[in-house]
Amino acid sequence: MNIRFDNVVVAVTGAGHGFGRVIARDFAAMGARVFACDLSAGELAETAGARGIATEAFDLTAPGAARDWIGRVSAAAGAPVGVLVANAGGVRGQVMRPVDEVPEADWHAIFDINLHACFNLCAAAAPGMKQAGRGAIVTISSGAGLQRSLTGIQAYCAAKHGLVGLTRQLAHELGPHGIRVNSVAPGFIPSNPASIAQFESYGAEGQRRLVEGIALRRLGEAQDIADAVTFLASDRAKWISGQILSVDGGK
Repeated sequence: MNIRFDNVVVAVTGAGHGFGRVIARDFAAMGARVFACDLSAGELAETAGARGIATEAFDLTAPGAARDWIGRVSAAAGAPVGVLVANAGGVRGQVMRPVDEVPEADWHAIFDINLHACFNLCAAAAPGMKQAGRGAIVTISSGAGLQRSLTGIQAYCAAKHGLVGLTRQLAHELGPHGIRVNSVAPGFIPSNPASIAQFESYGAEGQRRLVEGIALRRLGEAQDIADAVTFLASDRAKWISGQILSVDGGK
């Protein structure tokens, strides 16, 4: 299946490592004009390499940051964003604590990056896509957006459920303008420091049980998620919208 994005403006958040890094590199390899952001300038530089990916390091959760970045991307490209991949998220360094021990600020911090930033990105990208009469938005939710979270972190589970709802709602709102909105819901993939630490905490027996609960009997890789994202963003998926694609090896 030959998928190309020649000269399409693609914006990828959370591209410093893990899923986002592979997603950004794949779009670049497929001919896209890729713009990527994350917190770490050093990690973004490694993502970009010699691939021509334009990078910017900043905090997506800062007031106005997400919307302003989309504006800068469109201005630099001289064209609206054609594909938005809202990948930035995570647990913000938090671990499971009883609900009565979770500070309100920690609850909001996880919602800010997993849900609020995505809303602002979509709101900023939508006008340009409407004007173009086409566009694709792919959010990165989680298996935790469809059931309980293995992290045990209440805010993470709730925010990912909210992201699934936002994806479905925007698909119906933006569909009449030729804009497709879908989500990839990864299963457990140790692709960043937090998920690697989580996997290691299970110990040998817990790791064995986790893998045996996967139909394909293996952990996923960041490439598995990138493959799903580029498919959903492509014309191969031109009549797919409002869908949550679980990429979890079969649970």
